[in-house]
Amino acid sequence: MIGILIIAHGTLGESLLHCASHILGKRPRHLAQIGITPQDDPQLILPQAIRLLRALDSGQGVLVLTDIFGGTPSNVAGRLLIPSKVEGVSGVSLPMLIRALTYRNEPLAIVVEKALSGGTEGVVHMPPPEHTSVATGT
Repeated sequence: MIGILIIAHGTLGESLLHCASHILGKRPRHLAQIGITPQDDPQLILPQAIRLLRALDSGQGVLVLTDIFGGTPSNVAGRLLIPSKVEGVSGVSLPMLIRALTYRNEPLAIVVEKALSGGTEGVVHMPPPEHTSVATGT
């Protein structure tokens, strides 16, 4: 099973864990998060992230998801990456996380592809309803 570590600003990662647990009916195993605040020193976060990676890796690798490329969380995540063992994807969203969790028994490369497709396919311009709109009363 592929481990998943979310490194994000503030409480975003914890919120994604709660939402995924709600959708899946239980908290998924081998899933953790680190929330980084403006007061945190990235050099002090790195050892914590390394410990979590080791705990999450059951031998098949770890996917690190981060919120915005170039921010402190992704900079920390970037220092953890090892090709084919620890892979990273930025732009984490609930569709991306659910897709990664759904396919995490596949090889790490497939989980990366599924996370990316979940992120892109999860962005949809919603069509208007075919019936009366509650918002406008028309």
